[in-house]
Amino acid sequence: MGVIMRLGFFEDKLKIKRMSSKSLNKNLRNASKAKKDEFYTQLTDIEKELRHYKEQFNNKIVYCNCDDPFESNFFKYFASNFNALKLKQLITTSYKPSPIANTQIGLFGEEKQPEPVKWRPKVTANKFVINEVHDIDGDGAFDLRDISEQLRANKNNEWSPLSSDGDFRSIECIELLKQADIVVTNPPFSLFREYLAQLMEYKKKFLILGDQNNITKKDIFKYIKENGLWLGYDNGGTKWFQVPDDYDIATESRKKVVNGVKYFSMGRILWFTNLDTTKRHENMVLYKKYTPEEFPRYDNYNAINIDKVSEIPMNYNGFMGVPITFVDKYNPEQFELLGIMNTGEENVGIRYKGTPHGRPLVNSVEKYLRILIKAKNKNEN
Repeated sequence: MGVIMRLGFFEDKLKIKRMSSKSLNKNLRNASKAKKDEFYTQLTDIEKELRHYKEQFNNKIVYCNCDDPFESNFFKYFASNFNALKLKQLITTSYKPSPIANTQIGLFGEEKQPEPVKWRPKVTANKFVINEVHDIDGDGAFDLRDISEQLRANKNNEWSPLSSDGDFRSIECIELLKQADIVVTNPPFSLFREYLAQLMEYKKKFLILGDQNNITKKDIFKYIKENGLWLGYDNGGTKWFQVPDDYDIATESRKKVVNGVKYFSMGRILWFTNLDTTKRHENMVLYKKYTPEEFPRYDNYNAINIDKVSEIPMNYNGFMGVPITFVDKYNPEQFELLGIMNTGEENVGIRYKGTPHGRPLVNSVEKYLRILIKAKNKNEN
């Protein structure tokens, strides 16, 4: 079970801009038009990533500004680990209540609720402010039921409706953002660039999910190039997200049903962050030696082509074109990012006239998008 996400809305959305098959692209476009993209992030995916940053949350105000607290696994994670992380405060806001409110994971335990909880507003966006957590019910453990009891009594914690719709660009949400130290959430797919720009404008630390192809956008790549943005840890493998029973998934390999629950494989999803990570300080281990035969130059640019990140030659100090997955291994002390060898956007990066998509050629064969890099502190060939 997990967090509800709808394209164009703000209930902890995880959106994918590009998928490998035409059927998946059509699937996503149709769902977007119908406002039926209701995907659920699994708590295990949140736990796998967040475990790497424990010390950085000490005495910090965390803001989850795309999360319905009644449904959000981000809220569940931070509320349940409030004391373990030594948080100063947790703030969550939603766009509007989920259309499946109190039927999934929420503040009232794992069981589905047969009737809506009466004290929850049904037509307003919500704000939760958690300042402390205690074992209220005396069962010897802290859980979300303890949080719900504290919120009911409004003891040292706050639950209230927002006067606006909860849009992250609203005055209310911006004022909350100003108070926060770290923002952690799944921003809306269609507004990822605007969302990230807002975080940068207000100089916030953050850990957010997004599609791999965001790397190729000129503004986002600029942040990466200038060492203001990098990738988190858990960016490999397949992530599965729960979807409604009536969600149409045409590709069999992209779906599965477990205990009657339907799941959808969304493609490559990455964690984008400016929280420090150990991996961004680790040098890639290079084992290949450069040879002109194995690493041909592009027909239309003075750089060599690299088809696999793992095969970057250890003894080459010229320009190299590498796949965009390189960013997941990028150490700014080891390599320099120079540009994108095709971005799909005019006047961005390096585009080539005379090829269908402006991409570089090797022996007249067009290559897929490449990032142009150069090794630092290398001996001349």
